[in-house]
Amino acid sequence: MLAKVKSFGLKGIEGYPVEVETDISNGLPKFDVVGLADTAIKESKERVRSAIRNSGFEYPVKRITINLAPADIKKEGPIYDLAMAIAIISLNKDNTIKNASNFCYIGELSLDGQVKKVKGLLPILISARKAGLKSFIIPFDNAVEASFIQGINVYPVKSLNECVSFLKGEQNINTVEICDYDSVIASTINALDFSNVKGQARAKRALEIAAAGGHNVIMIGTPGSGKSMLAKCFPSILPDLTFEEALEVTKIHSVAGELDLNKGIVANRPFRSPHHTASTVSLTGGGNNSKPGEISLAHNGVLFLDELPEYSRHTIETLRQPLEDGVITVARANSTVTYPANFTLIASMNPCPCGNYGSKDKECTCSPSQIHKYLAKLSGPIMDRIDIHIEVDNVSYDDLRSQDKEECSSDIKTRVDRAREVQLQRFAGTKIYSNAKMGVPQTKKYCKLDDNGEYLLRMAFEKLKLSARAHDRILRVARTIADLEGSEDILQQHIAEAISYRSLDRKYWG
Repeated sequence: MLAKVKSFGLKGIEGYPVEVETDISNGLPKFDVVGLADTAIKESKERVRSAIRNSGFEYPVKRITINLAPADIKKEGPIYDLAMAIAIISLNKDNTIKNASNFCYIGELSLDGQVKKVKGLLPILISARKAGLKSFIIPFDNAVEASFIQGINVYPVKSLNECVSFLKGEQNINTVEICDYDSVIASTINALDFSNVKGQARAKRALEIAAAGGHNVIMIGTPGSGKSMLAKCFPSILPDLTFEEALEVTKIHSVAGELDLNKGIVANRPFRSPHHTASTVSLTGGGNNSKPGEISLAHNGVLFLDELPEYSRHTIETLRQPLEDGVITVARANSTVTYPANFTLIASMNPCPCGNYGSKDKECTCSPSQIHKYLAKLSGPIMDRIDIHIEVDNVSYDDLRSQDKEECSSDIKTRVDRAREVQLQRFAGTKIYSNAKMGVPQTKKYCKLDDNGEYLLRMAFEKLKLSARAHDRILRVARTIADLEGSEDILQQHIAEAISYRSLDRKYWG
């Protein structure tokens, strides 16, 4: 006897169809799972056997062989449990299941027959919809996650018994209702606001430019100057996630098992802040299953690296590809997976190991060789990929105690949204959405300078000994400054301000 039911596998954040072929034949009782199954799947035979028996169904005391096709792709995880159980039960003549092949089954089984939540359901549903599948049976705990996908019928079940009763027509299960993403966005709240940050006008201005153009920033200042506070307030001025962006972010978080199933979707831009002791694999992703790392979890959001020189040199250098290409490729012996990694990097650092180099109030105790060794962890190519370098000074007592109201994040965000709208119109029809992502052709087209601007940029290029990449970064930052001011042309003052955010190249790394 042979039964075939549909399921879906996951590689990276893309799904692929899996056909669960089940054969029951006479012979010594045995349960085999073939088709490049990992340990979790091979152990599923114990879960499936117990779930079927404890749900009150007859378990065939025969030879059971299950093939997960295609057999040349490695299958991972317990998501095929439900499909296996349904295939076995459907071969029992006493069960009048006639439409088992009409559904795609995704779910893990417990020993008592409960259907447990799974990771990566959202990317599976999106890929399955593209493949033409329409009807799905999923774990009840994943229902909210599935409610944001239109054009499919999703039936959430709590147990194997409930699933079989539904397939036999004995019980009705309502499909998951589609959620309104706009209402979710309206209810999002940012915990920190720039109105709580006293002083630091220049740093706030730099972060506003970074938010408006998608530029990377490094803040350099003594301990306690407010670098971390500024970074944590940064997401409050970023544009809201569009629905398409939210789905991309949610897919990654779902695969990583970090999705809040009560919300079902990531509506706030991610803010990831890994500790400097984090391993390279935890940052880039990988492991046996090539799971996404912090770089990918920050996609469409912010990656904050506090005390950047404290990270290992090798770890810092792994940022090169995502900062340039917006993706991170995780290559392992078993597979190679490319994850999206289009984030804004906000980094902070002290100017020296003791933190007092250049301070007006405290004396630096570091030797020149210690300072050089400290800064040498940041290579020229990495610094070139960071558009804005800004010094953050200590806040004065008067600023701290001032009763004057600081500008709130919502006011800054209004200007940022306006500048982003200009960029969306400028790059309409392309895959570019911000000035920071312009290539060389777009930079030449949209960053033309007048004679005064050309002279100023030439002087800065020669005196600061800037690289070609730094030259282009200055032009893109200047383009963003012009957009914030509503100027169609890049003026001399825009170039001057953009150059001021590269002056630290000579002071610290020159």
